[in-house]
Amino acid sequence: MTANQLPEIAKKVERLTLEIENAVRGFTRYQKYTIGTDLRNAAMLVVKVCNRVWRDRGRQHQWASELVWVVDELKLSVQLASQLRAFKSFKQFEVIIRLTDEVGRCAGGWKRALQNKRQDLVGSSSPERSQILSGRYTSQGSGLKPQQHCATAEDVQ
Repeated sequence: MTANQLPEIAKKVERLTLEIENAVRGFTRYQKYTIGTDLRNAAMLVVKVCNRVWRDRGRQHQWASELVWVVDELKLSVQLASQLRAFKSFKQFEVIIRLTDEVGRCAGGWKRALQNKRQDLVGSSSPERSQILSGRYTSQGSGLKPQQHCATAEDVQ
C-alpha cells in the first residue's frame, strides 16, 4: 500500500464525517451549537484516531482500542441527536447511524486483526506454550471472513 492510499475504514470515516457536517447544517440554531457541536467534534476525533491507527505502527493496537471507544461515543451522540429530533428526517438519521455502525464494525475488526497478529508474534516466540481455547470458540469458527474488518494485510503491520 502506498502512502497516498487510505485504508477502507478511513474512507468510510471521511464519508461519515461529511454526512454529519451536512446534517448539522440543517439543525436548529440551538441544536447546532449544542448537540451539533458534540457530533462534529466526535466525528473529527474518529478521523484523527483512525489516522493514528493507520500511521503509528508502534502503538497501533492501543490506537485501535481507542478507535473502538471513540466510535462508540459517536454512536451515542448520534442516537441522542435523534431522540432530540435534531435531524431533518429519519432517513438522514438512518444514513448516519448505518455509517457509524459500519465504521464501528470495521474498527472492531481492525482491532481483532491487530490482536491476532500480536498473539501470533507472542505465540511464535515460545513454542512450548500450548494454546487453550474456550469451549465457546473451539466448535465454531470466529465467523470473520478475510477483508470483513475493512483493514487490509498492509494496514496490520
